[in-house]
Parts: sequence; structure tokens; C-alpha cells
Amino acid sequence: MENITDFSLDLFSLKGKNAIVTGGNMGLGRAFSLALAKAGANVLTPSIKEDDGTTARLIKEAGARHVFMQIDLTAKDAPERIIKTCLSELGGLDILINSAGTCLIADVLEFDRSYWDPMIDLNLNCAFALSHEAAKIMIPQRSGKIINICSLFSFLGGLGSPAYAAMKHGLAGLTKAYCDELAQYNIQVNGIAPGYFATDITKATRENEAADRRITEHIPTGRWGELHDLMGAVVFLASAASDYVNGHLLVVDGGYLVR
Repeated sequence: MENITDFSLDLFSLKGKNAIVTGGNMGLGRAFSLALAKAGANVLTPSIKEDDGTTARLIKEAGARHVFMQIDLTAKDAPERIIKTCLSELGGLDILINSAGTCLIADVLEFDRSYWDPMIDLNLNCAFALSHEAAKIMIPQRSGKIINICSLFSFLGGLGSPAYAAMKHGLAGLTKAYCDELAQYNIQVNGIAPGYFATDITKATRENEAADRRITEHIPTGRWGELHDLMGAVVFLASAASDYVNGHLLVVDGGYLVR
């Protein structure tokens, strides 16, 4: 029973923490950003996409600070510029969420390097480069959380987009490798693997009756995921409550993988 009386819900608090969420001003990234803010963290959202102010408003309403940074995440100097901005604008770096990504789809013979290269560059190379830069801050302070947004396709094949499956498998491998490297410095590196979620990107699939039925029938929960279904997972992995969880991929899929 040693130390169990010390447990408190305060372990889930991110008050005073500073986070980077790439692509954090839209889609899944916005849900991650808002979840961290509601738990008390200040958030920097670097993104190549223009910002309409919605994320800033939601984070401000949550009582946290927000900084938006429009930047090409694949630029060679982007990781260093992002980390420097986080340190100067927020005052530190405690949490990195590698969320930005894209998915191009084409027939296998059409899917050449013009499809492959930009996906690997943004989805995998960017996550590595930013994690490498973040480690330069987290190792000396002997604390930090890195969370890579993986996918069901970290476990499955990639019909229609071999680069998507390859880079999501790669992110899973990076998660485990960086856990192995950084755990000794009290840095936790984990992944979240979302299943099928109701977002703008999946709208066409959900509106296709046959495709929607095929996917929904494969999910034991019987429905697509909603953005709020991911928010508790990211707070847990970003907080002290998960300090002994390392190198893990937390699947949030309504049970898809078990069927």
C-alpha cells in the first residue's frame, strides 16, 4: 500500500504546463489543443493551415494561453523555430503532440513518389525532427511528454495509400525507439491510435451509405468516434497520471481492432 494514499486527481492537472500541438488549429489537433487547455496547459499550435481564430477563442475561454504559428512544418529550420517560439512566448516546453498529417489516396500504380514523399515528409520526418529538437529541452530539465498521433493503420495495411500505413507504422516505431532512448531522463513517449472518427476529412466516407455501413458494422461500439472521445486520452498521456506509461500505443477505436 506504499504511496497509494498520495494518489489524487491533481495528477491529471496540466496547470502551468506548456504544450506544442502541431496542426493543433483544426480537426483532431484542435480537440487535442482544447483538451490540454481545459486541463490547464498553455498551447502553441504551429500549422501550415491558416487560422480562423476558433482555436484561440476556445482556448482562451478555457482559461489558458494560446499562440498560433503559421509555418511550413517540413521546412528544415521549422523544428528549431517552433521550439524557440514556444520557449519565448509560453516560457517553457513540457508537452509535444505530433498531430499534423495528411493522407493522399490513389490507385497503387498511380501512387508514386509524388504521393509518397510529401506524406512521409510531413507525417513522419517532421515528427522525428520536432521530437529530436524537443529532446534538447526535455533532457536537461529531466521531464517531458511526447505523444505521437498514430492510427489503426499503425497495425493494419494501407489499401489506397501505402505511404499512410508506412508512416503510421513508422510513427509507432519512433514512439518505441524514443521511449527506449528518453525514459532514463523521466520523459514519457507514447502514441494515440485513433480509429474511425467523424471529422471533415471522413465526411465523404460517412455520406457513402455502403462505406459507412461497412465501417460501422466493424466497430463493436456501433458508431464512429467523436472528437471528445480522444480528449481524455491525450490529457492522461500528457499528465503525471501516466508517468509509468511509456512506449505505449493507446488505441481509441471503439473496439475496431478486436473484431
